[in-house]
Amino acid sequence: MPSVCQDCRVRHEGICAVLSPSELRHLARNARHTHHDAGEGLALESGEINGYANVTNGAVKLSRVLRDGRQQLVGLQFAPDLMGRLFRAESPLSAEAASDVELCRFPRGVLEALVASSSNLKQRLLDQSLHDLDEAREWMVTLGRKSAAEKVASLLLLVAKRSGGGSDDSITFDMPIGRADMADFLGLTIETVSRQVSKLRHSGVIAISGHRHVKVLSLRALKDRAG
Repeated sequence: MPSVCQDCRVRHEGICAVLSPSELRHLARNARHTHHDAGEGLALESGEINGYANVTNGAVKLSRVLRDGRQQLVGLQFAPDLMGRLFRAESPLSAEAASDVELCRFPRGVLEALVASSSNLKQRLLDQSLHDLDEAREWMVTLGRKSAAEKVASLLLLVAKRSGGGSDDSITFDMPIGRADMADFLGLTIETVSRQVSKLRHSGVIAISGHRHVKVLSLRALKDRAG
């Protein structure tokens, strides 16, 4: 295993998990590791795609901008998600560091050549694409049918599962987006989001300390609130 990969926290997840030793060494030789502060732009909608990246730490928010300048948050990515749209000349979305983010970047040609030659990598990417499609359909249900309380609980549950750590019924995490982005993502007002978060806190489902540090006191109760 390449020395640069030995301490990687997502080495055994994502696309790297299915690469052979020689494929991993080839990818590592062409990779570079970058750190980005919260709020830093990572990709521009309609910008040329020159490379891809594994998210190794932190969270990335994906958005679309309408012609009149309105912006819609359409997704969040966490480790070990692959950032970038494969086999497309231009990026369909803008990407921004929602928190401090660490990326493992590699050139477009290197990864696309690996995809073309590796059946294991093709299968992993297919599995991930189908999983993303399932999540997108589930999120359509959340946005289209769930109440405001269920929407806020669903978003907290999503982030808890992807970035939190803890016991079976208690998870602690830092919320990567603020109330304004939460409202944008859920199609609610900031006031409604704040009110629903307060209700979850007062009912003992979650606890909040600092600015965005969240502790889910009862994962079962949060799941119930998410519908």
